[in-house]
Amino acid sequence: MSQINPFKSSAVRITLVYVVLFGLSVAIILGFIYWSTIVYQTNQTDEDINAEIKALSTVYASRGYPGLIKVLSDRIEQQRPGDSTLYLLTDHQFRPLVGNINRWPPIAYNKEGWLNFKLDDIQDKSGREFSARARTFEVENRFNLLVGQGMKDLQTMKALVGSALVWGLLLTIGLGLVGGMTLQRMLRLRLGAINQTSRKIMQGDLRKRIQTRGTGDEFDQLALNLNSMLDQIERGMEGVRRVSDNIAHDLKTPLARLKNRVEELKVRVAGEPEEETVDSIIQEADGLLQTFNALLRIARIEYSEQRKEFVLVDINSILRDLQELYEPLIEEKGQSLRVELSQPMEIPADRDMLFQAFANLIDNAIKYTPEHGEIVIRAYAKRGRWYVEICDNGPGIPASEYEKVIQRFYRLDQSRTSPGSGLGLALVVAVLKLHQLELSFADNQPGLKVCITITPPRRRKKDKPIELLAHPD
Repeated sequence: MSQINPFKSSAVRITLVYVVLFGLSVAIILGFIYWSTIVYQTNQTDEDINAEIKALSTVYASRGYPGLIKVLSDRIEQQRPGDSTLYLLTDHQFRPLVGNINRWPPIAYNKEGWLNFKLDDIQDKSGREFSARARTFEVENRFNLLVGQGMKDLQTMKALVGSALVWGLLLTIGLGLVGGMTLQRMLRLRLGAINQTSRKIMQGDLRKRIQTRGTGDEFDQLALNLNSMLDQIERGMEGVRRVSDNIAHDLKTPLARLKNRVEELKVRVAGEPEEETVDSIIQEADGLLQTFNALLRIARIEYSEQRKEFVLVDINSILRDLQELYEPLIEEKGQSLRVELSQPMEIPADRDMLFQAFANLIDNAIKYTPEHGEIVIRAYAKRGRWYVEICDNGPGIPASEYEKVIQRFYRLDQSRTSPGSGLGLALVVAVLKLHQLELSFADNQPGLKVCITITPPRRRKKDKPIELLAHPD
C-alpha cells in the first residue's frame, strides 16, 4: 500500500494553519509595537531639534552673532557624557567656527533642511559608526548653522527592540508548534478511535460502536450520530440477511423434494425417451441447490465471528494437499501442474475455509486452461510479506473487469455459456476478508495471475480490511 502523505492529514493542515495564523497575528502586533516605538522616538528627536533651533534663533535675534557664539560655546562646554546634541556654526564657505563636530556633513539635505549622516568621529567600543539627524539653515547669508542629535540611543533601541521582536516571534512560533502538535495529537486520538472502529465495522462486525467521552463536544455529537446510523444499518442488514436466509432455506426444501421426485421419475422412465429430459431437470436442480448453498455459506462467513477460533495453519500444507487432490484431474485434462513452495507460512486461520478458497481458485485455473497448458502455484516471501500466486494460460480477465468479477453472480461474456453461478470468487473474497488477506489480479501473458498477499503475524495490523491491489511486481 502507498504511504499516506502527511500533508493530506486534516490534523497536520489544521496545525499548520494554526501556527501560521498565530505567528502572523503576533508578528503584526510586534511589528506595530516596533514601528510605533521607533516613529515616536524619531518624532521626539525632531521636536527637540526644532525647539533648540527656535531657542538659538531667539538668542541671535536678541544678542546677535557674539551672543550666538557665546551660547553655542557654553552649551558645548556644559554637555555631559552621553549628551547627543550636535552643534556646528560655519562661515559661508562651510569652514567651522564653533561646534562639537569637526566638519560640515558632505551630504545634500532635503528641502526642509534635514540631514541624515554618519558620525565618523563618534564610535562605540565595537568600532561601529553611529548615524545622526540634523537640521540646517543660513544666518543672514553669512553663516551656516547645524543643530542635530546623535542617533546612537535610537540605534541601540532599534537593535534591542528588533532582537526582542525576533526572539518573541521565534518563541511565539515555538509555542504555536507545541499548541498545534497538542491539538493535532488530540484530533488524531479522537479521529483514530473513530477510524479504528470504522475498520472493524467494514470487516463485518456491525455491532461495534464508537466510544464517546461524555464531553458533549463535536466529536461526541459525531460519534452519537454515527452510532445511531449504524444501529439503523445493522437492523436493516439483519432484516435483509434473515429474509434472504429464510428464502434460501425455504427454497432449498422444495427443491430437494423436487429433485427426489424427479429421481424417482427417472427410475420409472429408464430407457424411455423422456429419460434425457429428466436428467437435465436433475442437473438444473443440483445447480440451484449449489447456488443456494453457496449463498448461505457466504452469508455465514461474512457475519462470522470465527476468527476467535482460529489456529495456526501452514499455507504450504494446504497447497500440498490441493496439489495431491487436483493432480489426477489435471493429468486427465492434458494439463501440467508446477508447484513452487518456499518457507513455512503460518497464520491464524480456519483451515477448511482457506482450503475451500484456494480450491475455488485452482478450479477456475483448471477450468480455463486449455489442453497442454500449464498451471503454476507458487508461494514466496518478498519485502517482509508473503505471496501465493495461482497462474494459468487461459483467456485471462481484462483489467477493467478485475473489480467486477468478485461481485456475486457476475460472469464474463465468454463464461456465460459454461456451468457456474458466478459465486466462486465471491466466496473467495469473503474468506480472504475474514482472514485479513489481500486479493489482486494481474496479466500472466497469456492467462490470469491471481495473487494473495499475506502479512506475517508478527507484523500484522489488527482488523486490516481486504483491498483489491495491483500485483506486487
